[in-house]
Amino acid sequence: MRCAIVGLGRIGSLLEDDTLREKPCTHAGAIAANPNCTLVGGCDIDPVRRQRFAERWSCSALYADVDTLLQQTRPQILCVATHPDSHRRMVERAAAHGVPVVVCEKPLADSLRNARAIAALHRRRRLTVLTNHERRYSADYHNVRAAVVDQRFGRLIAMRATLCSGRTKRHDRVLLHDGTHMVDVINYLAGGTLQPRKRLGSMRANTSSAFLYAVVAGVPVVIEVGAERDHLLFEIELSFERGRIRVGNGIYVFEQSIESPHYQGFRSLSPAESPPPAVTGYFAGMLDDAVACVGDPERRPVSSAEDGLASMRFIRALRSML
Repeated sequence: MRCAIVGLGRIGSLLEDDTLREKPCTHAGAIAANPNCTLVGGCDIDPVRRQRFAERWSCSALYADVDTLLQQTRPQILCVATHPDSHRRMVERAAAHGVPVVVCEKPLADSLRNARAIAALHRRRRLTVLTNHERRYSADYHNVRAAVVDQRFGRLIAMRATLCSGRTKRHDRVLLHDGTHMVDVINYLAGGTLQPRKRLGSMRANTSSAFLYAVVAGVPVVIEVGAERDHLLFEIELSFERGRIRVGNGIYVFEQSIESPHYQGFRSLSPAESPPPAVTGYFAGMLDDAVACVGDPERRPVSSAEDGLASMRFIRALRSML
């Protein structure tokens, strides 16, 4: 499959040099690692990034204009890793040039209107759009989803999530960017679509936390979006009749109910046998899905434009709540 990338920054290419991250962890890295794909070109308005990309990936077909990229390289898969305010234009240009599959970074767009327009192109079969909500492709989240479906610890009772990504970022901006991952993976794990109910705290603040209350597939959910922390925190807790699972960035804990060793007549949570996967395959799985969509235009992506739109709708509704 002929693959091209527009936007040669962090998620497009640069993060591949992060020695601590599982590889591949960028669009370029995923293309290079996939035997069914070849990198045919890249696009960025920054000449320094184009030069760095050329040296890193031995790619000479580099352009400052997306139309020129598409005309000259004719990709079957276009990865859009630009700023969200350009996503709609990039997807529309891909459709105009007959690109069959676009992988669009999250959030799907900078506004609900533009996200709807992208999803409409997908629905009208102008092209297939994947939203890169990467956790849908990750083995650790697959295992958690299987535990929910199989009722390993009984029925799912409630969910709680925490998201912090900096000291000074406003809550609404955190929610629009990293929060799209949070919203989408809650939908994925619960097998439904989050419906907002209430908000406590200002979304425009960058102090303390805002608390978002919602329901998904009949399960109550509380999401905390926080600031003033010097660390990244992305964690989801799933509470079951007979156990608990915590999953997130660097977090993978399964617990089961046992007869309490501390209190007579009670039960307590104890670690359950569930080793974390050695490799999650999150970026590799995304590109495999894109390749499959080229081969089958009727295929619904694991993470579709509609999934990206659902996250945007939820976030927009909460941001507008008084």
